[in-house]
Amino acid sequence: MSIQIHKVTANIGARVEGVDLTRPLDQETSTALREALNAHKALVFDAEGLDDAGQQAFVRHFGDITTAHPTVSAVDGAPNVLPVDSEGGRAANHWHTDVTFVLNPPQATSLRSITVPPYGGETLIASSAAAYRNLPDSLRGLADTLWAEHTNDYDYAVPEEDVDEEQSARRAQFTSIKYRTVHPVVRVHPLTGERGLFIGGFAQRIVGLSAGESRKILDLLQAYVTRPENILRHRWSPNQLVLFDNRITQHYAVDNYDGLPRRLHRVTVAGDVPVGVEGKESYVIEGDASHYTPVAA
Repeated sequence: MSIQIHKVTANIGARVEGVDLTRPLDQETSTALREALNAHKALVFDAEGLDDAGQQAFVRHFGDITTAHPTVSAVDGAPNVLPVDSEGGRAANHWHTDVTFVLNPPQATSLRSITVPPYGGETLIASSAAAYRNLPDSLRGLADTLWAEHTNDYDYAVPEEDVDEEQSARRAQFTSIKYRTVHPVVRVHPLTGERGLFIGGFAQRIVGLSAGESRKILDLLQAYVTRPENILRHRWSPNQLVLFDNRITQHYAVDNYDGLPRRLHRVTVAGDVPVGVEGKESYVIEGDASHYTPVAA
């Protein structure tokens, strides 16, 4: 094989060279990329010549793919591809893990650059495994015991008083099906056994605590995730693909490009039901996401 993997930061990220994403991968290459994703959490590829069909074919090497989103519309003619487009509204400039409000969130997310602004528009990706390792022993012990309710039924980006008619319509679409799911605050990765903080923007309340108490604890834990040492700051170039492990990372789209055109296409790999330190699985309170991603038997 001619694969070369170059580490980008100490805790997260690697650049991959020597892989043509427009062609089917052999088993040896596919295995090497899975191992690299397990080790580095986020991989950056040259994606020259890759289209929507090719992106989906590449991502399928890591598992079945989901439909685009539980509530948001897909790219026309491509029901498994989500447009991440500045013309569609405000950037997702909040820390989150994709679609954690459903029972089995995606195991991995791919983003492919279609249109990039001349400056800004970076994607930040943080290692929640490194965050967990950074916790003091007493705080780690507390986190191991906590469970959090994740929901899409709130407006994470815009204060209520600042919502205009268009933003209100987007929010109505996003929450057209309401989801509430309880996940462990510390998730055990099914392939590596690593523990990571499984929180982010959709985690709204700690089970058994008030909203105010929950926010203080979630903010405290989140501060470890977003330490600069735990973050890959990816500056997009045309025709790139970034693949990251959605089970043990968070990400953030930086809204620093003056509203210029920026478009990425997202394809996600169907995931498993999260498991906590004691071996217990996540559970649903509200919302059926079977049209988005079925739960493996």
